[in-house]
Amino acid sequence: MSRKSSPTLKRTTSSTTATTTLAPSQVHLRLEGLEIEHQKLLKQIKKKRTELDKFIEQMRTVATEVYGRATPNIQKIAVIDKEIHAIFNEILKNKKLNKQNKNKVEEIYRSLQYAEIISPQPIELEEIEIEEKFDGDEDFNESNQSHQHYYYQSDTEAQSASASRSESSKKIRHIFLRLAEVFHPDKASDSETQERHTEIMKEINRAYTEGDLARLLEIEQQYQVGEQIDSSSEDDLSRKCLRIEQQNGVLKTQFESLKKSLREAKKTPQGGMVTDFRKFRKQGVEPLDTITEQLENQINIISQIRDYAQDFNQSKISVKQFLQGPEILRSLQQEMMDELLEDMFDDFDRYVRY
Repeated sequence: MSRKSSPTLKRTTSSTTATTTLAPSQVHLRLEGLEIEHQKLLKQIKKKRTELDKFIEQMRTVATEVYGRATPNIQKIAVIDKEIHAIFNEILKNKKLNKQNKNKVEEIYRSLQYAEIISPQPIELEEIEIEEKFDGDEDFNESNQSHQHYYYQSDTEAQSASASRSESSKKIRHIFLRLAEVFHPDKASDSETQERHTEIMKEINRAYTEGDLARLLEIEQQYQVGEQIDSSSEDDLSRKCLRIEQQNGVLKTQFESLKKSLREAKKTPQGGMVTDFRKFRKQGVEPLDTITEQLENQINIISQIRDYAQDFNQSKISVKQFLQGPEILRSLQQEMMDELLEDMFDDFDRYVRY
């Protein structure tokens, strides 16, 4: 019985040994994980880059549309605004007014500016001797010291960030040089290859200029330019793991940078306009029509203010009538008060019901 069982035992031992030999090593598993992360980062960057490019293009489109539609009305507003300032300056300079009435006219003029109905005029500020104002001020000195400490911290952080960028730049440059070595047009053997390599080099140069590691790696993968690795060599695999790990670090930074750029683009006035346009159009409202209507309303308001000031300057209305303010503004104030009261009653009603 022992002789019959021994071959079975031998086969089992042999099978176990073969299985152990074929099982992936730790370095294989590490490489597989890094490559999965690598491909995921490349996809995320490509998607975020496309999203950013699309949003920036929408910003340009919206800006062009608004500029084309709004420019004529904006130019009209600028002309009327200039006329209003000229009329008020003439009133204050040449109109015979007592001191009290002159102060009231100045107050109306300032109120129109503060309410942003007309553009603000620069105010000449008195020169202040900073050294005299803060000389011996302990609070100011302490504050100044804290600012100096902040700047010191900022410089340190800036140096750290600069070092990180420098390391990333080295890795990007390394891949750029490797691709340039392969695709430089001067190394092409025929005109057709030279033309194709010229187009590829344009893409490589653009990616390098923009610090786009992901795009360089995509080109590398697309044309299978990467270095040859012996999958049975632990040293080769370890070097590849290290290289991919370093690349993944740069790719993560690039992905975060793209996300930040998109967030900042959305926070700009132009970005906010794109967001508003999307909301309006989802609601079936054409925002350009709304903008035009608002500008036309503004033209109507400031035109009436200009006429009101001109009538007073030409003595068509009395000081008393002028000091009552333009009719259009009184109407707007009443509308604002009505809306405010309506909102208050709505809030009170909701409070009572709940």
